[in-house]
Amino acid sequence: MLTNRELFFRYLGQTSGFPLAVEIEQAEGVYMYSPDGKRYLDLISGISVSSVGHRHPQVVKAVKDQADRYMHLMVYGEFVQSTQVKLAELLVKHLPWPLNNVYLVNSGSEATEGALKLAKRHTGRTEIVSFRHAYHGSTQGSLSIMGDERMKKAFRPLLPDVRFLDFNQTEQLDQVSSKTACVIAETIQGEAGAVVPNVEFMQALRKRCDETGALLILDEIQVGLGRTGKLWAFEHFGIIPDILMLAKGLGGGMPIGAFIASAEIMKSLTHSPVLGHITTFGGNAVCAAAALATLDVITRERLWNGVPEKEKLIREKLKHPAIKGIRGKGLMLAVEFDSFEQNKKIIDRCLENGVLTDWFLFADNCMRIAPPLIIKKDEIEAACQVILQAIE
Repeated sequence: MLTNRELFFRYLGQTSGFPLAVEIEQAEGVYMYSPDGKRYLDLISGISVSSVGHRHPQVVKAVKDQADRYMHLMVYGEFVQSTQVKLAELLVKHLPWPLNNVYLVNSGSEATEGALKLAKRHTGRTEIVSFRHAYHGSTQGSLSIMGDERMKKAFRPLLPDVRFLDFNQTEQLDQVSSKTACVIAETIQGEAGAVVPNVEFMQALRKRCDETGALLILDEIQVGLGRTGKLWAFEHFGIIPDILMLAKGLGGGMPIGAFIASAEIMKSLTHSPVLGHITTFGGNAVCAAAALATLDVITRERLWNGVPEKEKLIREKLKHPAIKGIRGKGLMLAVEFDSFEQNKKIIDRCLENGVLTDWFLFADNCMRIAPPLIIKKDEIEAACQVILQAIE
C-alpha cells in the first residue's frame, strides 16, 4: 500500500521539482503536527492566511454551524444569504467612506480579475498601470500585471495595454494619464520582499489618480486585516483606494476573497452587459461564515494593536552578521541574506528544528516571517533562537 507521501508525488500536480513534502496531520494555534507527533511553529501562516491561528475555535464553530444549515445554494447574487450580508456589513463598518460595497469571490487572484474588470468597465479605458516586482496572483489577468517577466514569458500573449513603473519612484507617476483605467499596487509589496513604500510616494500616487481620473486599486491580500499593525495597511499612508482587494487572512483558513468599492463604481458591473462579473462559489455560505467569524475576532480583539511590539521583538532578537537587514512592517517581514543558496540552507535547517518559514518569489535571498497575529512573545523568542542557530 502506498504511503501518503508516495501518493502525493504520484497524483498531485507539482509546482516545483523540490516541494517541502512535509506531512501535516493536525494544526492548532501557531503549531502544526506531523503524523509522528513532530511539532512545527508556523512562521508563515500558510502565506498570511491563518492570521487568527489554525483552527480558531470561533471560526471552527461558525463553519460547523453553517454546514448544519446549508452549504451552497445558487450562483452568487441571486439569493439573500445571511453570512454574506453580515460579512459585507461588518467589512463596510470598519472601512472608510466611500468603500461601502463588497463583491465576494473565491481567492486573491479572482479579486484581482474582478477589480481590473470593474476599473475598465467603470472608466471606459483600457490601460492598466502596475509595478515591477508586483505579485497579484497567477491567473491570466493577474499574470499580465505581474511585475516579473521570468514568471510570465512562458504564458504570453497576455493582456495588452499594461504599463509598468518602478515602485516608490514618484517621478514616474506622470506616466499615469487620461488613458489609464487604473493603477494597481500592493500597499506593501509582498513577493518583492516586504517592500514598504514612502508616504510621499503613496500620497502622490493617490493625487495623480485623482488628477487623471484613473482608479486606484490597492491590493491588501497579504497585508490587510491587521498584519501591519493597523487594520488596513493604507491607513499608514493617509490615503483611501477606489477599489480594495482582500483574501488570504480574511477566511481564517477557508477560501474567500473580495474586491470592495463605492456602490456607484460597483454598479458598473450590473449593466452593459448584465452579469459583468459572475462566480459560482464566490461568497460560499460556509466560507463567508468563516470570514465573518475571523473578522469578528480580529476587530473585537483588535489584534493589530499587539503587532508593532511583536515586530520590535523580532527585530531585536534577529541580529547576526549574516543578516543584511530586515524589511517590512508589522508581522510581514523579510530577513535578508547574501543569496538564495544561503537562505535556503537556513530555511531547511529551521524546518529540521521545528520552525517553518519560506522565501519570497522575487526576493529569494530573503526569509519570510509572517506568523499568525496571535503568536506570543515567548514563541517569537523561541523561533528567533532556532533561526540564529540555523545560521550558525
